[in-house]
Amino acid sequence: MKSKLLLLFILLFQISSAFAQSLSARMDSLVTAYNNQYKFNGVVLVAKGGNVLLKKGYGYKDYANRKPSDPNGIFQIGSITKQFTSTVILRLQEEGKLDVKDKLTKYVPDFPGGDQITLENLLTHTSGIYNYTNDNKFMNNESLLHVELGRMISMMKSKPLEFQPGTKFSYSNSNYILLGYIIQKVTGKPYEQVVHEYILNPLGMNHSGFDFKNLKDTNKVVGYLAFEKSLQLLAPVVDSSASFAAGAMYSTLDDLYKWDRGLYGSKVVSQSSLQKAFTPKLNKYGYGWFIDTVKGKRILTHNGGIFGFTADFLRIPADDICIILLCNEGENLSPITKGLRNILYDLPYDLPVERKSIELPEEELREYVGEYWVSESVKVNITLESGQLKGQLTGQPKVELFAQRKDLFFIKVVDAQLEFKRDSTGKVQKVTLYQGGAMIQAPKVK
Repeated sequence: MKSKLLLLFILLFQISSAFAQSLSARMDSLVTAYNNQYKFNGVVLVAKGGNVLLKKGYGYKDYANRKPSDPNGIFQIGSITKQFTSTVILRLQEEGKLDVKDKLTKYVPDFPGGDQITLENLLTHTSGIYNYTNDNKFMNNESLLHVELGRMISMMKSKPLEFQPGTKFSYSNSNYILLGYIIQKVTGKPYEQVVHEYILNPLGMNHSGFDFKNLKDTNKVVGYLAFEKSLQLLAPVVDSSASFAAGAMYSTLDDLYKWDRGLYGSKVVSQSSLQKAFTPKLNKYGYGWFIDTVKGKRILTHNGGIFGFTADFLRIPADDICIILLCNEGENLSPITKGLRNILYDLPYDLPVERKSIELPEEELREYVGEYWVSESVKVNITLESGQLKGQLTGQPKVELFAQRKDLFFIKVVDAQLEFKRDSTGKVQKVTLYQGGAMIQAPKVK
């Protein structure tokens, strides 16, 4: 009888192991397909039930020196930083040092409209405060240099509220800059030190931090604005003071998986506090987390983007699932994350399809040439050079545009499309830019 039970146990183990290997192979094939089409360059970790199913690097962490990506790479993670900022706020609330119902004026007395804004409004992007990263002059000219915190807060104060606090959702990095300032004011310590003391040190996240620009580590990854077979365009490095509590962190796969593990216990903050963070408000956003469902189970996620880097972090606590993607180029990672998630749940998923270009007569291409205004300070300039249509966004390099069909073009160096619209007479009147789920319209002015 014992031998039969042992045989059954071994058989079940073999079946389970084979199934896990099948999942890993399918996930690896999916990410490899994106990498082969230059739509992903970076590292991936997928875990379920405490078992790591996929942990691998794809492409290069430093193309110039032909250094391949590996799971130890250190990447900037952008807005995933917000999870850490919101958790510190909750910890300080547990310690009685602040309350998420406090008004902003308690900490920034002269902030216009601050008596209507709570810390919870900041946490949930419902404050109506202007998003400082929408200031293209600041991002192009100042974000690469050290920026005084007071300078950024003054910029926020100078703009009127965009809506009555609490009535709408509008993602604004300014909210988390202010939360970082409040953390410093309440604790009397630098924000970065508090994050280390409350989260990084207790969880053993020894390869995570804030000052990526001055980081000296052989595992530091090079960021690219564009990464193609024929073009690798290096990205400038944003100074950590410019992204601060909204997006200054760097990390690794292993460290972020430690973060996932730490959220199941109470080592950092209580489970009751986390449930508040994981409760969706407007636009399905909690405290530093987007919240959705798959098969009736709660998904907790956030992405990050900063010059040369994108990141995705997803958790499904009910099934102990964690998916982490760190990429050293500006790609939209959502399709890959969704594909990996669907493989885990045996749901349909798509492999990336390579766009095919067609040839258009030069006289037709000439119709698109002109200047298109996104705003007074941001323009899209379309030119025709030696029969090749090219586009250039203010402050960005010139890129080639390839026709997918008449009036619809795509860019190869990044996953983006441009669709031209015509008026009733057939003349081109505007262009719509699509990238990373965003849509921007720009009328033709010249």
